Amino acid sequence: MSKLICNPLNINYKYQFIEVKRPVTDGKKLIGVEVAQRCVVREAADPSVVLFKGKYYLFPSMSKGFWVSDNMADWKYVSLKNTPSYDYAPDVCVVGDYIYFCASKQNEPCKFYRSKNPLDGVFEEVATAFPFYDPALFRDDDGKTYFYWGCTNTNPIYGAQLNPETMQKIGEDVSIVYGNEKEHGFERIGDDHVLPELPPDASDYEKFMRMYIGTAPFIEGAWMNKFGGKYYLQYAAPATEYNVYADGVYVSDNPLTGFKYAENNPYSYKPGGFITGAGHGSTFEDKYGNLWHASTMRISVGHKFERRVGIFPAGIDKDGELFCNQRYGDFPLSLEDKKIDPWKEPEYFLLSYGKKASASSEAINHSAQLATDENIRSWWKADESDKSPWLKVDLGGIYSVSAIQINFADELEGQPIPENTDALLEDFQSRYIEDKPTKTRWLLEGSTDDRNYFIITDKTNVETDLPHDLIEIKAQLRYVRLTVKELPYNQTAAVSGLRVFGKGNGNNPDKSEIITAERCGDLEAFISWKGNAVGYTVLWGHSPEKLYHSYTVYGATELTLRALNKGQKTWVRIDGFNESGITHGEVQVIK
Repeated sequence: MSKLICNPLNINYKYQFIEVKRPVTDGKKLIGVEVAQRCVVREAADPSVVLFKGKYYLFPSMSKGFWVSDNMADWKYVSLKNTPSYDYAPDVCVVGDYIYFCASKQNEPCKFYRSKNPLDGVFEEVATAFPFYDPALFRDDDGKTYFYWGCTNTNPIYGAQLNPETMQKIGEDVSIVYGNEKEHGFERIGDDHVLPELPPDASDYEKFMRMYIGTAPFIEGAWMNKFGGKYYLQYAAPATEYNVYADGVYVSDNPLTGFKYAENNPYSYKPGGFITGAGHGSTFEDKYGNLWHASTMRISVGHKFERRVGIFPAGIDKDGELFCNQRYGDFPLSLEDKKIDPWKEPEYFLLSYGKKASASSEAINHSAQLATDENIRSWWKADESDKSPWLKVDLGGIYSVSAIQINFADELEGQPIPENTDALLEDFQSRYIEDKPTKTRWLLEGSTDDRNYFIITDKTNVETDLPHDLIEIKAQLRYVRLTVKELPYNQTAAVSGLRVFGKGNGNNPDKSEIITAERCGDLEAFISWKGNAVGYTVLWGHSPEKLYHSYTVYGATELTLRALNKGQKTWVRIDGFNESGITHGEVQVIK
């Protein structure tokens, strides 16, 4: 039996109250701090996923717990009771009958925990090790234990062998992965790998932070897998708040030495589409021998760490290259209880892009049309006085609809951290992860004539809080109407995407024709094309048969690719898609 998933993953992401402070100086020295921002956002990032005793365990940052599933579609939250709640990048590793757990605490020794039965939420402490950030524990086939860590834009990813009893290092640290933005295009910082110049009116704080952080990429988020006797060390770059957050991979015959940069880098990369970003993740095998990659996806509007989790098909090709398929990485995907083709194309296509949307009311700069623009970073918002807000999409004709994804947005500025909580208080940032249950309640209806509506799903009385809910249906529809009944903290209704999927009534688009495919720098190429599709997926790779990278665009017929590797010959193809299907273009070498 198959089930659908659609990124971002449909789980009850936890709210965080965040208070960001900034230093106050007299021009020469620090004299205090002041509050720069207060916000409440949902966050889950840096996902570690493992299959343990027939269940999938998902551990993300800043969640005070983890999610467990039998099928990767339906996830149940489990609260952790005795592990560090506010330490970033939790790592889990299956070692025999145990799951081992650790998380980041860079400036003091970190602890390791383990459990034979994680579902009770209790892990026993194993050992106190050493300070680290973004950890990755790995148990080799021969029983030896290795550890990888690092998260800066100055130092590399390190590795070391550990004593499995004390978790202390055996031998010296080994430097494995350094940033190399001069030769690896995907490691360059900034949206689309372009960091804008500071404006002339930039504040002293903005200037200070640009000088303090610099423009080198963050090299972080290690994860290790072993396939066919080879070690695949994955790492993230350039920074989590950009659309180009990605995972690369180095490969070796040895767990600590001899690593070489893989030709098909970046391994995991999703800079376009409804939700972007695919970095700092984990690669795991399911019950049927399929590989998957879970990674961080960005919103980064309310706060730069406003993030979600995505899961994508992955695999090893005949040449031993690790790949990840993100071509339609935010379209519905069927999970099947068998070996699957990781390059299988979508069963359902987007019917709602650019379609007419209307609403009961609209806040300034938040029109209903923003719910169909395929951008999670923009949204419809109702007027604050609207007591019964609704949003409606007109598909323009009657279609066979198979899935609807409802994506809520959060606008909770200026909220102080609640008193009498276990909030983490730091010099320049304080945060509190919400423990109390929250609810998202709504009614979804459909119609063919905008007069007679029937109920698709009624969640007006649920106890759940799913901000990216996915509804599977089989219906003929033209109109989809969402009525929002209750949201956490009584916030005003806001929807970043009311996305409708199914099968169109017409033909696939014509084949796209590449007009220009030329290098415009060591790490860049300018691509232009013509076609009549709704959207385009630009595919490229280091051989005509290995177009493993993709960038999805809507409403454009040109793109500058900035994730190329220096000196590497590259091929490109343009696939056009519409409501009915995909038409592949011709493969062409980039000159």
